[in-house]
Amino acid sequence: QVQLVESGGGLVQAGGSLRLSCAFSGRTFRTYTMGWFRQAPGKEREFVAARSWSGSGESYADSVKGRFTISRDNAKNTVFLQMNSLKPEDTAVYYCAAVQKYYTERPRSYDYWGQGTQVTVSS
Repeated sequence: QVQLVESGGGLVQAGGSLRLSCAFSGRTFRTYTMGWFRQAPGKEREFVAARSWSGSGESYADSVKGRFTISRDNAKNTVFLQMNSLKPEDTAVYYCAAVQKYYTERPRSYDYWGQGTQVTVSS
């Protein structure tokens, strides 16, 4: 069973940066595509970024392109989300998710989810 634990959320002013981490355990990390999603109050969960198990595939939501970067460290079984130039509209609970050997941006296609970490951006 895969377990995912996010960390790194917090309160930051607009224009600031945060780095989220997601620790993966229970299976072979390098065979899983890792995704980041977010959910704001009253809104549906939305795709933020994904990185394929091979590392060659990577994609971002239009709203975060050029500001967020997803990366993974297969030696440490961890995926990261570097968030720069944060805006108040980035405020949400951020979740990491995993799916084995399949590349997708659809939340419903991911099999495993973390508990989420709150990111709040003040104006």
